[in-house]
Amino acid sequence: MAHGMSLHIGINRVDPAKYGGWDGKLIACENDARDMEQLAREAKVEDRTVLLTADATVDNVTAELRKAARVLAAGDILFLTYSGHGGQVPDTNGPEDEPDRLDETLVLYDREYIDDELYKEFDGFAEGVRIFVCLDCCHSGSGIRVREILTPEAMEEQFQTSDPDQVETTSRLMPLDRQAEAYERDRELFDTIQHELNAKDARDLGATALLISACQDNQLAADGLRNGLFTGMLLEVWNGGKFTGGYKAFHREILTRMPPTQSPNFFVTGRPGSRFIRQRPFTI
Repeated sequence: MAHGMSLHIGINRVDPAKYGGWDGKLIACENDARDMEQLAREAKVEDRTVLLTADATVDNVTAELRKAARVLAAGDILFLTYSGHGGQVPDTNGPEDEPDRLDETLVLYDREYIDDELYKEFDGFAEGVRIFVCLDCCHSGSGIRVREILTPEAMEEQFQTSDPDQVETTSRLMPLDRQAEAYERDRELFDTIQHELNAKDARDLGATALLISACQDNQLAADGLRNGLFTGMLLEVWNGGKFTGGYKAFHREILTRMPPTQSPNFFVTGRPGSRFIRQRPFTI
């Protein structure tokens, strides 16, 4: 019988000492993590871990991913969710890695976690493992033009304000000046990490990793009072387990309920997994 594990990360603030005094305050990310853990519980995932705010460090996240890689075998599934800020750093490890020359990051409590690092951990999973990832954070496509992507009208529709500074407080975007400061301060660390890893597009994963994210690379993800906009819609579509379609249908149904300024992405990498994609979400 297949085995399921899940890891749920929710970060309502970061360590100001590691981010130049910025605390990255958000409202709903811990709720997202708890609610997604409850979803996993109801889906009969027995081995579940929740990392909230100060516990969501690079070391802890990496340790949990490596634990899952040791345990899971072909046919098993890992369900990974992240709610928090998204950021970017310049991509320095090859022209075929990121077409926009930027690596997306998860803004963990103690430092940014580059997407190359995440894919490197996926590379440690056995062939045939299914990995389903939900990311509720901003992954803006241009680190210096993100404020120009949304018109004032679009800002008003998605964030109930046309003030760019207010958008930063109601979205899950690490402010651009903070991104620049963090990269300049930690440039050697980030460049070393990237150069020590192979470009993720060239890596042949044995596992199948399926991602549904909150938005496109050039969009922002909205925070909320109870849940992030994406997580709230995902839970609404799932409807306590009444949803019966496959992963693509699940993504499409979420997409139809989202504003045009925030379009959830669907992406699959690694070993071809058409059977996985056709399964009902969260099937063990």
